[in-house]
Amino acid sequence: MPTIEALQSARERGLDLVEVAPNADPPVCRLLDYGRFKYEQEKKEREARKNQKIVLLKEVRLRPKTDEHDIAFKAKQVERFIGEGDKVKLTLRFRGREMAHPNVGRQLLEEVAGRVSDVASVERTALMEGNTMTMILTKAKPTTAASAREAATVTDSEGPGEA
Repeated sequence: MPTIEALQSARERGLDLVEVAPNADPPVCRLLDYGRFKYEQEKKEREARKNQKIVLLKEVRLRPKTDEHDIAFKAKQVERFIGEGDKVKLTLRFRGREMAHPNVGRQLLEEVAGRVSDVASVERTALMEGNTMTMILTKAKPTTAASAREAATVTDSEGPGEA
């Protein structure tokens, strides 16, 4: 319908001509009350904001000489944070001569990531920034029971006698 006819029709009915889909070919317009249309749009946006989950970045700090029990405790903290839906930044700070052995720190971060591998996956691998090494973990992608069973049957069928 030509724009002039649509505007005339809208005036006759006491409504507004509102372009709803400008990117369509041809653009889509409707005859409706513009104030009510804006109100409905704002209502949808408020509802969407209410339902969205804000993901926080929690930080767990370690040192290269962190003891075994403390590593287990930190791994439980990471699991709890991931379970709450947050991302976790593992930070390992080096001091003094510890800087000469970044491989020790990388192994420690990978060990923690390995302990929580059932609930978390590595988003960003260990990265050295000055005297700190960081790694970011997020919630692991859910694996279906079928794919887990397939993986189990593949490993079971490859016995020690077969090569």
